[in-house]
Amino acid sequence: MPLSAFHPAVARWFGEHLGQPTAAQLQGWEAIRRGRHTLISAPTGSGKTLAAFLIELDLLLRESLAGTLPQETRVLYVSPLKALSADIHRNLAEPRREIRRLAEEIGLGTPRITAAVRSGDTPASERAAMLRTPPHILVTTPESLYLLLTAGRSRDMLRTVRTVIVDEIHAVLESRRGAHLALSLERLEHITGGSLQRIGLSATMEPIAEVAEWLVGAGVRRSAVIINAGYHRSLDLALELPPSPLEAVMSAEVWEEIYARLTELIEGHRTTLVFVNTRRMAERVARHLAERVGEEAVTAHHGSLSKESRLDAEERLKAGKLRALVATASLELGIDIGHVDLVCQLGTPRRISTFLQRVGRSGHTVQGTPKGRLFPLTRDELVESTALLRSVAAGKLDRIRMREAPLDVLSQQLVAETASEERQVDELFDLVRRAHPYRRLERARFDDVVTMLSGGFDTRRGRRGALLHHDTVQGRLRGRRAARLVAITSGGAIPDNADYRVVLEPEDSFIGTVNEDFAVESIAGDIFQLGNLSWRILRVQQGVVRVEDARGQPPTIPFWLGEAPARSAELSAAVAEVRNAVDAELGSEGCHPEEALRWSSGQAPRLRDLA
Repeated sequence: MPLSAFHPAVARWFGEHLGQPTAAQLQGWEAIRRGRHTLISAPTGSGKTLAAFLIELDLLLRESLAGTLPQETRVLYVSPLKALSADIHRNLAEPRREIRRLAEEIGLGTPRITAAVRSGDTPASERAAMLRTPPHILVTTPESLYLLLTAGRSRDMLRTVRTVIVDEIHAVLESRRGAHLALSLERLEHITGGSLQRIGLSATMEPIAEVAEWLVGAGVRRSAVIINAGYHRSLDLALELPPSPLEAVMSAEVWEEIYARLTELIEGHRTTLVFVNTRRMAERVARHLAERVGEEAVTAHHGSLSKESRLDAEERLKAGKLRALVATASLELGIDIGHVDLVCQLGTPRRISTFLQRVGRSGHTVQGTPKGRLFPLTRDELVESTALLRSVAAGKLDRIRMREAPLDVLSQQLVAETASEERQVDELFDLVRRAHPYRRLERARFDDVVTMLSGGFDTRRGRRGALLHHDTVQGRLRGRRAARLVAITSGGAIPDNADYRVVLEPEDSFIGTVNEDFAVESIAGDIFQLGNLSWRILRVQQGVVRVEDARGQPPTIPFWLGEAPARSAELSAAVAEVRNAVDAELGSEGCHPEEALRWSSGQAPRLRDLA
């Protein structure tokens, strides 16, 4: 679909701000305009978001100018991260504002297209406001979508949705969140009367055909147009090795050499994003780099910092006030942080797709060239890093392995759905089977879950805890009195963290969170770092650590448990290939170890123009 097919105000805005559309956008617009379910896979920075949104903005604009656009929710955007949802909401504000200005300038009138974000960070006043006046575009997360489908008034608000966009779709598929979201999409399909168009977006998906099946759900009536623009693009990658040999563990001497090289790279670029695998490492690296580059030029970004701290870091980087930002996976996805010149990865990210996502944060434009430097931290990581770069050069990706029919997630969704609406058991079973993770669910297992939820459990005072009423004569299910409250307060598939809130005295400002074990092992007077600043503990209370500004005194680094990622099967296979190849070189007649070293060094060269 060419740009000329859009409304003149939309086409003019796009041409003035973005130039020519990409291949993924042209193909995506055509499929979406025809009303087809669409899955778009394209490299980071190739305009996937507007490939999904622009058709809907065009339709909303035309209806608004014609005076036929009611105040109802038409487009639902689902993001795996609250921060990414808020970022998309901000990025939609500019095109809506500019398109409205251009429409007025052309003399067509003043269109009004509204958007709002609903996540765990949304204040209660804004949640109430969007129920009174539904936005045309609603930006949310999988967990908030589940809540919206369960609460009565918000469920009614979603009945008018005609398009749902699932961004960064790969980020949820391998966990229970994927099964949870798949059931939520089927519940959304039910209340919209089966007229829902589904659009999925991601930069890295393998196998893409199975992801498309997950997006549209099971059943012959559904299929998706797959637009695979590929994840290959021009890349500037290199392996960074310290002067001293890497050992089984990192020595202080090697760390100093790595910090020195990082400092050199940061000072040679305007903005640098340094990725690490754990929050503890983020705090540690940020502190050492701040000592070398400047306290105001470096900070940390991770999930245990408060929303305000993370937003401040993002805005400072976007405004050019930060030279370097040290981050975990909290910045891995497509949050807008402005132009980044260089991405440095400390330690192997353990997955090929994760590395591509992180490096893609630099050169984040259609014409930009992502630039990345990989720092192995141990001898074993050197082998893995070599295998990682070989896999990137060969165009390999990690295969997504989806969870099949988790029954705990099914129980949640059954309680939530029947608390909202009385349903036939057979209809519910059909709805569940349309969700891709449950396509092979046996009726006997489904009935066992229904029996458990409607039967409760035995106590000395009789049976308790039943959440559903099962009318076996009429074959109907409805939620009991406490079902909706249980569904709303106990929903989701993200495990709870036993973390303590860190609160600054006397302002009573929330700074972030620390692990429970770290908190209970600390005492008043201890100094620790969080967010590139040091804090002195005043007292540790139940669930809260109250602190004051330590004014730069030397801190310890807090720890969080269970952070390190696992290595993917595909990367493990690549590591085995490298080890076998090195073993063959060493075992060949007359081969000296130095020759094998030269061979292995040649397997991780500076990579350019990977396509």
